[in-house]
Amino acid sequence: MLSELYIKNLAVIEEANIPFTDSFNVFTGETGAGKSILVNSISAVLGQRTNKDIVRAGCEKAIITATFTGISDNVKKKLTELGVDSEEDDRLLLTREINSDGGSSARINMRTATASALREIGECLVNIHGQHDNQQLLSPENHLFILDSFGELEGLRNDYTDSFRKLQSISRELKKMAVEYRDSMQREQSLKAAADEIDALALTENEDIEVETEYRIAQNSESIKESLSAAAVMMDGDEDGELEGAIELIRKCIKALYAVSENYGGIKSLCERLDSVSVELDDISSEISHENERIDIDGERYGYLTERLNSINAIKKKYGPELSDVLAYGKSARRELELINDSTSELERLSAERERLLEVVSEKAKTLSLARERAAERFSEQVEEELKFLDMPDVKLSVKVEKGKLTVSGMDSVEIFISTNKGEGMKPLYRIASGGELSRIMLALKNVTAEKDDIETLIFDEIDTGVSGRAAQKIGIKLKQVSRHRQVICVTHLSQLAVMADNHLLIEKSSDGSRTFTHVKRLDFTERKYEIARIMCGSDITETALKNAEELLRGGVSAQLPSSADS
Repeated sequence: MLSELYIKNLAVIEEANIPFTDSFNVFTGETGAGKSILVNSISAVLGQRTNKDIVRAGCEKAIITATFTGISDNVKKKLTELGVDSEEDDRLLLTREINSDGGSSARINMRTATASALREIGECLVNIHGQHDNQQLLSPENHLFILDSFGELEGLRNDYTDSFRKLQSISRELKKMAVEYRDSMQREQSLKAAADEIDALALTENEDIEVETEYRIAQNSESIKESLSAAAVMMDGDEDGELEGAIELIRKCIKALYAVSENYGGIKSLCERLDSVSVELDDISSEISHENERIDIDGERYGYLTERLNSINAIKKKYGPELSDVLAYGKSARRELELINDSTSELERLSAERERLLEVVSEKAKTLSLARERAAERFSEQVEEELKFLDMPDVKLSVKVEKGKLTVSGMDSVEIFISTNKGEGMKPLYRIASGGELSRIMLALKNVTAEKDDIETLIFDEIDTGVSGRAAQKIGIKLKQVSRHRQVICVTHLSQLAVMADNHLLIEKSSDGSRTFTHVKRLDFTERKYEIARIMCGSDITETALKNAEELLRGGVSAQLPSSADS
């Protein structure tokens, strides 16, 4: 429970330390005294959005600290998830500081935290009901979640939602793949034609260079052979012996020089050099003869080379510019064709998986819908009983569960219908005009759903709006009843609720002439008597009013409280 709230420099509150009991706590005070500030401060320390305007004028920052005791296992589990150690005495300290420049900071058990961490913890600790909740109640979109909360169907809904999101994900993937597949089908024909055309040539690396070289030789073979033959004659002479070749002349030259080398030693080295030249010329002559014999290209080979070179050049022009580019494109086309074939199989697999998931989701939606229909009957009965006690004896309430298309929350649309008077037909809840009726309906809903969770603290901000007299008394009795099992904190302007409190806190506003101050004070019995009289009569408090207030306080409410069976 919330055992203590410390506030410093928040709006008109300079400093306040507010104690709470574990049962029924009530705040009262004149209009404008700052009752809403207290609820806002609790919201802030629970991680809700704030702004710099709430910092007291002239101060650097506002500080709010909430102390919770006897925290539940659920809260301890959440603390562990957030990496925060819980205190040995089961205490929890939440702190929020709001700077005048708009920044803020947070701490959990004196450890730095984020506002979102405070919010996660706050959702396990406190449930705040204010006028905003009444507006939410009027929106049919929220009725499904109210029903699920009552029926404890969140687990069933979450399981369905997980499967539904998987179905959504696979459907999106399937749609994307189908678009890609259609595009690839249009491209497949051109890819296959290109791959087949390239594969048909059975090209090899650098073949274009090799074929072109051989083609050039074949194209000029006659002139090449003529040159090689002429060179051979020049090297070896003609067959008739009429013309001496270079080799024979060199040999004669060597012979002539050797003849005089004994008499002239300087010539000997020239002879040796000419010997080397003679050997090299023999080798060259042999190579010339070999090349001459090798160049023997017939017309058929020349035709093949011509056709092959034309084919290679044509395909290079189409998919090149280089032959390596052609070969790379061919491989790429084959890989893409394989991917298209694979995507067909994947498309079939995803389609089958989607059908399977659709069947699973549909079955889970039916199960969830049936559970909601059963919960709707119990919900209507229990809320009607609560409302009858809250001085709405002729109320009739029903929850309409209609099946439709699959959504993230199931296949159902849920709306609460109500008739508040005999003879009136059932109407949608949003058509209720009375704020008093709406407040009581909200209290009834809170009461029937509160037992379904382990949130220990319920805060009601002016739950008594639009009610008075007997209806207000019934609301007070109901809040008192709820406080048997939950801590209840209530901001009220009605004496019927205030007299039920176990802990009565007064919010007072004062001024020193230059500044306004708000104080929070815990009232004893005598002080409560005067405050109850003020609520009933205003500032003109009479002895009769004081006597009536004392009777209300001393009379107690234990005899008026219904038993659990009655409620």
